[in-house]
Amino acid sequence: MAAAFLLCPRLALPLRRGSRLLVSCSASASASSSDAAGGVGFQGKVGFLGLGIMGAPMASNLIKAGYDVTVWNRTESKCDPLLSLGAKFESSPAGIASSCDVTFAMLADPESAAEVACGTNGAAEGMAPGKGYVDVSTVDDATSKLIGKYITSTGASFLEAPVSGSKKPAEDGLLIFLTAGDESLYKRVAPLLDVMGKSRFYLGDVGNGATMKLVVNMVMGSMMVSFAEGLLLSEKVGLDPNTVVEVISQGAINAPMFSLKGPSMVKAAYPTAFPLKHQQKDLRLALALAESVSQSIPTAAAANELYKVAKSLGLADHDFSAVIEALKAKVQSSQQ
Repeated sequence: MAAAFLLCPRLALPLRRGSRLLVSCSASASASSSDAAGGVGFQGKVGFLGLGIMGAPMASNLIKAGYDVTVWNRTESKCDPLLSLGAKFESSPAGIASSCDVTFAMLADPESAAEVACGTNGAAEGMAPGKGYVDVSTVDDATSKLIGKYITSTGASFLEAPVSGSKKPAEDGLLIFLTAGDESLYKRVAPLLDVMGKSRFYLGDVGNGATMKLVVNMVMGSMMVSFAEGLLLSEKVGLDPNTVVEVISQGAINAPMFSLKGPSMVKAAYPTAFPLKHQQKDLRLALALAESVSQSIPTAAAANELYKVAKSLGLADHDFSAVIEALKAKVQSSQQ
């Protein structure tokens, strides 16, 4: 986050906390091609910055729904699959923002999100009144507010819209959008959000979306650690961990994550849907958020340490379920 303040020094101002929370939710309603071209869907050109594990399928769904999409990515070759679907290409975030009516950004971390929005040839350089910037990255609330200040200083509108969901929901258009900021922009891009997601929440002032996402991912990361402990304990005491997964999937504590990840974890396979390094980043940001309001979150703090161990084992780019390997390593270390 410090990098974000260095990128945008003229807007590195104290930011108010505790804004009023407004909530609304809309069920998914995928836009058709006729919606995109005609009267009831979003009308205009859409930009998309960041084509990683989440951004690529999100942009792909917009293209398949018939929208006019222009893309950019640091590694230009990642644009190729989208270009083959009909997307256009621009060589910089500024070029995307200048040529499009609304620009989405899905970046890996707060530093990247701030650089792409505020840095040299960043999106803000192409922004102007009437344009909109929708940041769907997971960042801390201060970075989101900072980007919002920078974008709105150009006369453009800003909406933060981090998503709940990983690779498969992104591919299937089943993400959950946690939005906050300019309500008119929220309403304007609702047809686009409905193509990429199954539901959307409007949470009021900028910062609330980022905060909500960190709370959700804090809970998810802690749940995964507890689940991994259960699988390892069951195996140690002679139970079949596959049966444990099945029992949990039929009980009150069932969560789709357990039945989806459990069978692979038992086989020590961790195909990446949500990279472990991103889960650890979100826990780190959640811990900083909790400290800023003097809230103790010891379970999340303990989970964060295990994700850090997993990263040290070279598992940063594996799925976050690979945190189970950190627990295995601790057992092996204690037996030596």
